Amino acid sequence: QVQLVESGGGLVQAGGSLRLSCAASGRTIRGYTVGWFRQAPGKERTFAAAVSWSGISTTYADSVKGRFTISRANAQNTVYLQMDSLKPEDTAVYYCAASPGAGGRVDSEYKYWGQGTQVTVSL
Repeated sequence: QVQLVESGGGLVQAGGSLRLSCAASGRTIRGYTVGWFRQAPGKERTFAAAVSWSGISTTYADSVKGRFTISRANAQNTVYLQMDSLKPEDTAVYYCAASPGAGGRVDSEYKYWGQGTQVTVSL
């Protein structure tokens, strides 16, 4: 069993930056693909970014490409999402999730989920 806890969310002005962390416990996530998803108020949860178990391969939604960077530190059992040039439309609850397989952009591929952290971007 893997427990995931997100942190680093908050309120930031448009153009600002935040770094989210996803800390795993219970067992190592070394062999897992880890993704970040987000859910804006009144909308469905959508894919934002994912990183392979090695950290070599990354995937981004078009809406965040060039602004967000996902990375991982397997020794610390932690995955990060650096978010720069934030926009009001980035406002959402951000969830990290771990997949024992390839993961990808589909949330059903992910087995373990955190509780989420709120990110609010103001004008």
